[in-house]
Amino acid sequence: MKHYALTILLLVVVVAAGGFFLLRDSQTPILILTPDSGPISAKRPPILTLEDEGAGLKNLLVTITQGDKTVELLRSEFPRGTASQLLDLSLKDIKLNNGPLSIQVTAADQALLANSISQSFIFDYDSRPPVVSVLSRAHNLNQSGAGLVLYKISEEVERSGVQIGELFFPGYLQDEGFYACLFTFPFNMTQADFLPRVIAVDTAGNERKAGFYYHTNPRPAKRDNINLSQRFLDSKMPEFQDLYPDADNMLDIFLRVNRELRVQNRAKLKELGQLTVSSPTWQGAFLRLPNAANRAGFNEQRSYMYGGNKVDQQTHLGVDLASLANAPVPAANNGKVVFADYLGIYGNCVIIDHGLGLQTLYAHLSTINASVGDQVDKGTIVGRTGATGMAGGDHLHYGVTIGGIPVNPLEWWDASWIKHNFSDKWQAALAPPEAGAY
Repeated sequence: MKHYALTILLLVVVVAAGGFFLLRDSQTPILILTPDSGPISAKRPPILTLEDEGAGLKNLLVTITQGDKTVELLRSEFPRGTASQLLDLSLKDIKLNNGPLSIQVTAADQALLANSISQSFIFDYDSRPPVVSVLSRAHNLNQSGAGLVLYKISEEVERSGVQIGELFFPGYLQDEGFYACLFTFPFNMTQADFLPRVIAVDTAGNERKAGFYYHTNPRPAKRDNINLSQRFLDSKMPEFQDLYPDADNMLDIFLRVNRELRVQNRAKLKELGQLTVSSPTWQGAFLRLPNAANRAGFNEQRSYMYGGNKVDQQTHLGVDLASLANAPVPAANNGKVVFADYLGIYGNCVIIDHGLGLQTLYAHLSTINASVGDQVDKGTIVGRTGATGMAGGDHLHYGVTIGGIPVNPLEWWDASWIKHNFSDKWQAALAPPEAGAY
C-alpha cells in the first residue's frame, strides 16, 4: 500500500512540476525575418526563423497586405517539442504588384498561458530586372587577350559583370557613374563557346542579361618540346621533395608538381585575383624587363620528353624573359602588392594588383624586395631574377591575369593597344551623348 501511495505521489509531483513549468514559461518565441525590410521578389523571398527553447512552438500565421488586400501566406501547427523552424516564405503563388507591402507574422508557444509574438515588416516588392545600357561600342579580342566593356545600370545592383560560360568577371562602379569590366577571351576556349554577356542582379534578385557587339581573333597555340634531363631532375626536384615524400623517384616528383601543384597554384591565382581595387591604377604601357630576350611565349603547349618518351603536357601561361643573372625586376605599372612569398612552381613570387582585376606576376625570383600592402610605382624594383620554383635557369616568368585568369602580356606592353582598347573607350564614355541618342 505504501508503495502504491508513493507512486501516486510521484506522479502528482511530476504533473505539478510540468504544469508549473508550462505556467512559469513567460518567454515569447523568438522571431527573425531575413531580410527584415527593403526590396524582395518571388526570386528572393524572405526567410523566417522561429525559436522557442522553453515550451516549444505551437502555431504560426503569416499574412501579406498590399493596399486594401490581405491574404494568408502561411499557416502552420507544430507538434509538441518543436523548438525551432526555418521557413522559406515563398511568394510565387501570390499575385503582387510592384510597390510597398507588409508581412505580418504571429507565432505562439505551447505554454498553458500561451506566449505569442506578432510583428509587421515593410518591404518593397520588385519584379522588374534592371536595365543595362552598354556604352562601349567596339570589343575586339584576340584569343587569350583582354577586353573592356563599359555600361550603365538603371538601379542599384548587388552584382554585375561579364559572364562567359562558367567564368564571371566582376564589373566595378566608377566615380563617373558607369561600370567598367575587364574580361578575356580565354586561351583554352573555342570561338563557338565564347559568348560574353553583361549580367546585372539587383538587390531583389532580379537578373538581366545584355549582349554586346564583339569580334574575336583566334590564335592557335604554339607547340614546344621540353627535354627533361636527369641532371635537371636531380638538381631541381629536391626543392619539392617534402611535398611528396612517397614519390618513387625524381621523375615522379616532377610529374606530381607539374600536374598537381600547378593546379593548386593556379587556383591561388584566381583567389588572389579577387583582391583588387575598383578603379584602374595603371598609367600607359606596362614595363618589360629591361634588356631581356624572350625565352618562351604565352600559350605554348609544352610536351615534356624523358628518355625519348612524352611523359606530360602542360600550357605555359606567361612570358619567360632572360637578362643578366640576378637582374633587378621593375614593377610593370603602378599598383598594390597582394602577394610576396614562395608559390610552388612559381618559386619566389610577387603579384601586383592594378585595379579592375588586372594583376601582374613576377616569378622565379632569387630575392623579393616587396611586401604585401606596398603601394608601388611603375619601375619600382620588387625583386631580382632567379631560378626558384620550376625554373631550369635564371630568368623572369612574367604573367598578366584578369580575375586570376592568365592573359597574353604582349598586349599590355603595347601603348597603341592600350589607347585603342582602354583609354579611348573610357574617354568616349565620358563624352555627352549625341543629339537624338537614347
